[in-house]
This record gives sequence, C-alpha cells and structure tokens, in this order.
Amino acid sequence: MAILVLGGAGYIGSHTVYELIDAGRDVVVADNLQTGFKAAVHPKAKFYQLDIRDRGALDTLFQAEDIEGVIHFAASSQVGESMSDPLKYYDNNLHGTMVLLQAMVAHGVDKIVFSSTAAAYGEPERVPILESDTTCPTNCYGQTKLAMEQMMSWVSKAHGLKYVALRYFNACGAHVSGEIGEAHDPETHLIPIILQVPNGQREAVSVFGDDYPTKDGTCIRDYIHVTDLAQAHILALDYLMKGGDNNIFNLGNGVGFTVQEVIDVARSVTGHPIPARIAPRRAGDPAQLIASSEKAMKVLGWQPKYNDLPTIVASAWAWHKSHPHGFEEV
Repeated sequence: MAILVLGGAGYIGSHTVYELIDAGRDVVVADNLQTGFKAAVHPKAKFYQLDIRDRGALDTLFQAEDIEGVIHFAASSQVGESMSDPLKYYDNNLHGTMVLLQAMVAHGVDKIVFSSTAAAYGEPERVPILESDTTCPTNCYGQTKLAMEQMMSWVSKAHGLKYVALRYFNACGAHVSGEIGEAHDPETHLIPIILQVPNGQREAVSVFGDDYPTKDGTCIRDYIHVTDLAQAHILALDYLMKGGDNNIFNLGNGVGFTVQEVIDVARSVTGHPIPARIAPRRAGDPAQLIASSEKAMKVLGWQPKYNDLPTIVASAWAWHKSHPHGFEEV
C-alpha cells in the first residue's frame, strides 16, 4: 500500500515525501511540474507527471497503484495572483480538487489530508487564532482553499470520505540534508527574499509598513519549519488510518516574529548587513497572524522540532547559498 502525494514536487510536498520515505513508507508522487521541480522528487518515490484536472490520468494512476491515502498539495498558492487572476484559482484549486475527489470516490480511496491555509480566516478576530474562529477570507486564494474544505465535508457526508484540513501559517526553512529547499519564481516569501540580498541577487529588502501596532511597527507572522509541517501531514494521515474523524488543525509555532526581527536574525546568521528599506503598506496585510496549534499537539501528538528562528533561517541559508538558482541548472 502506498501514499499518494499530489504536488509532491513542490516545496512542502517534496519535504513531506522525504519524511515519508525516511519513515519507510511507499510513496507515489503526482505533479504537473507547473511550479514544482522533478529534481525535488525523492529518488525512491514513484513519479507520475499529471494534472489533477485530468480524470483519465488519475484513473490510470489509481488503477495501477494500490493507494491507501492521499496527501493533497496540488494547488495554486499566490495571494496576489489570486486577486488578479481569480479564475485560474477556481480552475486549479476547486475544479482540480473536484476531479480528484471524483476519482477517489470511484476507486474507493477514502482518506485525504489536505493542505489548507491560515488565509481561510481573513482578518483574525483574536490572536492566537483558534480552529473554531470565524472564516472570512480576504483574498481569492483563501476563499478557494476554504471552499475545498467545504467540498470535502459534503463528499464525506455523501460518500464516507475521511479528511483532515491543515491550516498553516508561514512555511519556511529547508531540509537538514540541504538536498531540497524553497524555490519559487517569482519568490514572494519573506525569508528567501531576505536571503537574496546576501546571495547577491537583490540590493536590499523592502519592509512593507513600519507603522503597525506592534513592538517595532512591522508585521508579525508565525513561521513554521517545512519539515515540521511535513511531519504534521504524516501524523494527520496516520490519525485517519487509525479511525480518526474529519478534522481541521492549525499548524504554527504559536510565536510571532516581526519582519524586522526576521531581518535581524538573517543578518546574524549570514554575517551580511542586509540593507532594509521601508515601503508603503500592502493592502490586506493584517498586523499580526499567530496560530494556536494546541489542538494539533493534543490530538495528533505533533511537536515542532525546528521552532526557533535562528535554526529556521540557518537551514534556509544553507540551501539558498548552495542553490542560488534553486533546482535549475545554470
């Protein structure tokens, strides 16, 4: 029996595959390589290049492989792009998930762990955010992810599907081996953008607003190491395998760091001055987003291991320094 990881050539998906294989599991990866990289796929995983909107390709995979559970990362995930091209997000995220669930129901595969997002909450009503808090997304990306959760809920009622949705915060860092790490084009995540400065790819980092109601005026976010995220997906799948019911979990460190604090840690880790320039606020940026992960810790037994900021930044720096162009051969 194998675990099917959809989007397993992407950032969080590839790290989850590494953790699954380290745990002795059989893994099948499916990815259309739209934003993922074949070089990020673990050599021991069986790879299918396919798009989850292609029902015929999914049927072929489910007929050929003995799949006991699915971990679903295959979705578009750029907030800004979701606002300028919302139909792309409805097509890839919602339509893609619909086709996937149709194939799972047809082939009797009834367990799925799904990569959701903190963007499902929108502007938080309190900090730290609880799973029971109001969901009111402020962007199309968050809206499609929330709709994917709702779709799974209705499919569960109709067909007995069991699912876990993991709403996580700022994924960051890289695998301790240095074999895989974060590679996006364009890059929109804070830590890789900061590290482009000591890597000679950017002159300075822009700080969007320094007048927020925080200790230094810059936004606060909850940063979670990608390997800790990967472990949570495996624990969630095991929870379903043991008979666990449908559930939603936040994943974060429960500790927030300001943008300025992240820059200061990066200066310390890299030994580079990393010039920072204040820029206007971005529309829709909440002052702070911090998760309560108590439920995941209690129910899944999840315990983040790489939860201090210097460790997270150092792992990212090791990857970006040795792979300045990501997975691309230059």
